[in-house]
Amino acid sequence: MTQAEKARAFHALHKKGEPLVLYNIWDAGSAKAVAEAGAKAIATGSWSVAAAQGYADGQALPLDTLLAIAARITASVDLPVSIDFEGSYAKRPEFLAPNIAGLIAAGAVGLNFEDQVVGGDGLHSIEDQAHRIAAIRAVADETGIPLFINARTDVFLKSDPADHASHMKEATDRCDVYAEAGASGFFIPGLTDPDLIARICDHTDLPVNAYMKAGAPSIAEMAKLGVARISHGPGPYLQAMRDLTAKAGAVYG
Repeated sequence: MTQAEKARAFHALHKKGEPLVLYNIWDAGSAKAVAEAGAKAIATGSWSVAAAQGYADGQALPLDTLLAIAARITASVDLPVSIDFEGSYAKRPEFLAPNIAGLIAAGAVGLNFEDQVVGGDGLHSIEDQAHRIAAIRAVADETGIPLFINARTDVFLKSDPADHASHMKEATDRCDVYAEAGASGFFIPGLTDPDLIARICDHTDLPVNAYMKAGAPSIAEMAKLGVARISHGPGPYLQAMRDLTAKAGAVYG
């Protein structure tokens, strides 16, 4: 498939109630392993990619290094690949363009794009984030690649779970504005309450991406709630490193 065909196929995999399950990877080797296990698409997690190179999360990994890793991943598997691009290494919309062009040139057909201020405090305003999403969509349109922009809100991740219900209005407002700006999906990491997840799914036509973590509903339960995409974040990397440490310990012990 061409890159554009992979992008269209990736869009089609997002089905409400029949979620695309992504077991997040961190390099070409882990991408090949997950592809061979039967994955329909490949997605990185920024924490895992950074940790695998000895960096902290939060765009500490140099952009050039990330783009090189992305290119190796896309060259190593025949599946659609989405890259967790955090804040796309720029704040102002006009500075996003070369970074997004570089990501598309690396072969990616999707990205996660978060609304927290990376390296700062709080979230970008709804209006500012909408301009940033629109800038990403404009670059993708110029390349002819229907890039899947998975618009992530950190409203829930940045708040106490006991207060999540009180943040629903802000979350749905962000969802609506992001959709209008050109987002392809809406990612709600940190939200684990089944009723609140269902309310988000019922609110929007965008495919909703939920996150597997302790206390989250099962994959089957997520499907019943209307989720269209499920991410595993750093969990796969952490488990792989635990297994590696245990096996190395047996050798050296």
